[in-house]
Amino acid sequence: MLRLFITFDFMSFDKITEQSSQYNHLEKMTPGELLTNINKEDLTVAAAVQKSIPQIETLTKEIVSKLKLGGRLFYMGAGTSGRLGVLDASECPPTFGVSPNVIIGIIAGGDGALRKAIEDAEDSTEQGWKDLEKFAISNKDIVVGIAASGTTPYVISALEKCNQNNIATGCITMNEGSPLATTAKFPIACVVGPEFITGSSRMKAGTAQKLILNMISSATMILLGKVKGNKMVDMQLNNDKLVQRAIDMIIDETGIDTEKASQLLTKYGSVRKAVKAYYE
Repeated sequence: MLRLFITFDFMSFDKITEQSSQYNHLEKMTPGELLTNINKEDLTVAAAVQKSIPQIETLTKEIVSKLKLGGRLFYMGAGTSGRLGVLDASECPPTFGVSPNVIIGIIAGGDGALRKAIEDAEDSTEQGWKDLEKFAISNKDIVVGIAASGTTPYVISALEKCNQNNIATGCITMNEGSPLATTAKFPIACVVGPEFITGSSRMKAGTAQKLILNMISSATMILLGKVKGNKMVDMQLNNDKLVQRAIDMIIDETGIDTEKASQLLTKYGSVRKAVKAYYE
């Protein structure tokens, strides 16, 4: 019954992301013309995101409040949207030193869909909630559905189930009034318009999603105290470049020499702890 309802709703919804491109005869364009016109469309994305800042702020505040109380942030999506959510989640631990269990990305079809498209996985109206249940989802958490079209059954049905269980929900979509936007309690609808290649939402829509995800996770981590000044003081020291960056941060903060900064970093394991120890 749920699948029939969602299918009918999707068929009647006019998606801007599916509207015909403003360009035609792409195959007749020169490489320079193609690149120039793609870039021309890309230049409109930041302005569209700017218009969405009030919605992004509202969702970000809710995420911060949940994480402060020990909750988790889940990103859910299919295809490009799912991959972008997983990417953003996976970059938070090394960048901000947060546990990988705090921000979690889920993609329809599982991790295999990160490298190979499993397009029909997005059509399930049951699997999204099942995937959340694997993490013992609760009302301490918040789930953000990502879908350019705003009509992905995998995502919408999961958010509907979250709403029924008093779990906070948000979304990132490129279609106002879409089923996803009307389902999420804290929606972000960023309208970027038709794609350069008709329906190819990996282009402008994907770019907008990436920008918004960067804004949400970065602002959230800053508000949770994971940045000092403008430095990633809790970043993981996983390679030589990051170790040197950490040493430079300690030198910049304390004025000590390289050798002493390196010793402090080795002893305490993070910029934050090293600087704190120096001043104690």
